[in-house]
Amino acid sequence: MSKLFIAGEVFHGAGSLEELKNINGKKAVIVTGGGSMKKSGTLDKAVAFLQEAGIETQIFEGVEEDPSSATCAKGAEFIQNFQPDWIIGLGGCSAIDAAKIMWVFYEYPDADFDAMIKPFTVPVLRNKAKFIAIPSTSGTGTETTGLAVITDREKGVKYPIVSYELTPDIAIIDGEICASMPAHVTSNTGLDVLTHCVEAYVSNIENNIADALSKGGLELVFDNLKEVVENPTNIKARQNMHDASFMGGLAFNNAWLGIVHSLSHQVGALYGIPHGASNAIFLPNVIRFNAQVTDRYPDLAKVIGKETAEELAQAIETLRSEVNNQSAIKEFGISKEDWEKNLDYIANNALIDPCTGFNPRVPTLDELKAIYNACYEGAVYAEELVAG
Repeated sequence: MSKLFIAGEVFHGAGSLEELKNINGKKAVIVTGGGSMKKSGTLDKAVAFLQEAGIETQIFEGVEEDPSSATCAKGAEFIQNFQPDWIIGLGGCSAIDAAKIMWVFYEYPDADFDAMIKPFTVPVLRNKAKFIAIPSTSGTGTETTGLAVITDREKGVKYPIVSYELTPDIAIIDGEICASMPAHVTSNTGLDVLTHCVEAYVSNIENNIADALSKGGLELVFDNLKEVVENPTNIKARQNMHDASFMGGLAFNNAWLGIVHSLSHQVGALYGIPHGASNAIFLPNVIRFNAQVTDRYPDLAKVIGKETAEELAQAIETLRSEVNNQSAIKEFGISKEDWEKNLDYIANNALIDPCTGFNPRVPTLDELKAIYNACYEGAVYAEELVAG
């Protein structure tokens, strides 16, 4: 028997933000980022809808990209002082992920962050508050996942905090909120969606529901990502990408991810490379690596009119180029000397990343280093590149 893990209630479609006026409660804290939600008017709309519901609201602003544990502690103290019964993550995945960990520390002020790095160790939540996720980017699917990615700035490591306790009670998937998203953010986050769909489908957890969602999300990305990058106010296409993000998130929340994410977490933390951009660089070569042991990639290739794993990898490379994304890690200005100096460190961290355990092929350290080096140069991975 399997259990499907999903946000408790899901409202999707243009204008669904209005559902906030139907929430029952007394107090809410909205956690948001650097100002895009205020500038677009979405934050004011959310507050107005909550006021209509009779809910007193305070706002914690300024969550940075790749949020730190320090930011989460600061936000938890803010929330603790207000004592809300709803915590709302509004904005990009960083704001929502940070809000999830603030929620943990609100309910458990003495919780040990380092202990929570081990999967499924977050204590039981909802003793003091419930959680609403309202994404403004079509990317991580965090609005329906038990996952929050938090960065340790001192160590230069991203930690995926994994627990079904973190799955939101309510998800609001409103494509109108995404209309102001810049083209490069649209591109990066959309390629993240693509990666979720591919990795969830080939993970070592069998799940028919996740498989169907992965295929459906993949098709929506290939049909809509280029359009929303070129025509950002196409709300139908925006909603399609927002739905694809949710579908990919729901798929991997039940089948989990693989080494594309393990590799990406490290270069994101150490070099600040946008997560979707690094995913899109690693994904084609990881397909080539995993195709040695799994025959599942042709299923995904057929969704987009292709046949083989290699054709799927090449189609992803083509889409990556069409939406103006980088094809090599070195394009982010990382010198060969700096790369080689840190290669063992990031490869070791990738090897022990929680996502590695769900990859269809068990990698060695040397194999991860070979994938890293190929992707640094923008070269095609081949088995003969592995040292030893």
